[in-house]
Amino acid sequence: MAKRMQPRFDSRFDFKVRATDGKARTGSIRMLRGEIRTPAFMPVGTAATVKAMRPAEVRATGADIILGNTYHLMLRPTAERMARLGGLHNFMGWDRPILTDSGGYQVMSLSSLRKISEEGVAFQSHLDGSRHMLSPERSMEIQRLLGSDIVMAFDECPANGVSRDEAAKSMALSMRWARRSRDGFDSGGDHAARAALFGIQQGSLDERLRKESADALIDIGFDGYAVGGLAVGEGQEAMFGCLDFAPDMLPADRPRYLMGVGKPDDLVGAVERGIDMFDCVLPTRSGRNGQAFTWGGPVNIRNAKHAEDQGPLDARCDCPVCSTWSRAYLHHLVRSGEILGAMLMTQHNLHFYQSLMAAMRAAIADARFAAFAADFRRDYLKK
Repeated sequence: MAKRMQPRFDSRFDFKVRATDGKARTGSIRMLRGEIRTPAFMPVGTAATVKAMRPAEVRATGADIILGNTYHLMLRPTAERMARLGGLHNFMGWDRPILTDSGGYQVMSLSSLRKISEEGVAFQSHLDGSRHMLSPERSMEIQRLLGSDIVMAFDECPANGVSRDEAAKSMALSMRWARRSRDGFDSGGDHAARAALFGIQQGSLDERLRKESADALIDIGFDGYAVGGLAVGEGQEAMFGCLDFAPDMLPADRPRYLMGVGKPDDLVGAVERGIDMFDCVLPTRSGRNGQAFTWGGPVNIRNAKHAEDQGPLDARCDCPVCSTWSRAYLHHLVRSGEILGAMLMTQHNLHFYQSLMAAMRAAIADARFAAFAADFRRDYLKK
């Protein structure tokens, strides 16, 4: 049976769970720039833009919050220039909340271009080879200059398949960096009084390491907590296995954010396990490459069978794309390399993701999430 709670909000950051159904939760986060309904999906705006979309169009899909990328923005146009231009919100024309990642994942993925030390990560820019140091303190400074609403602690994301010893050392370093991130954020003056800071749980797939990480983060204290180090190649079964225990280790009165996930069926399975927030490039990247997500499963619009199909991309979707254009037209645009094809496919995908989140919120509130999840998998996965 769903348990209902009456939300009360403050102005800086306040998360309230309105209903639960099993481990699944629905609620909202109230911040100065607006309310974020949870479970929430954040479209990724890596370089101050959600690719192929205008901000008003992103908002029209139902998105309450988007994600910006610290690594890419610190290199171009630079955080200092962004601050002089009025911050990320003003720069890109998005007036609602923005979460910025810490830059840690990107610099860790540079491989031969970076060197990790206790201080932070020294790396070479992939753009021009210039040298930089990204530390917890510098990450907090960059996110402050961007004007981020939700700031992520700086962490190390280990590669999939590392040994337990390597995972333990990496997790311990991330927890030391989490403390420094907390101190750096708190010294941010007015920004710290307006924004929120999330810690990131690490520990690979190891339950004991995840518990150590969660305990360390709770001791430091954060506004929200992310489950990091997943969606790095371990596969859905292993990810769900970790999510069977990792979210439960984090405070129930704080939002839980699964970073970098994922496919629609990933989202449903993660919400079942208590996750509140998500981000992923998949709906935008797939849209630009001709893949659509629909209630009946993924569709490759490039396939010849769509060339004369006058039906909508998804008969159950009420987005402007499905209400206006046929599969045949979208097939033509994508196969011709027309920019409009990428725009329309992306618009549909983002609308689908937000519709999925809204449907999950409603199902949790009505205490029918298990039935919703079963129906979704039947239609989407054909199971």
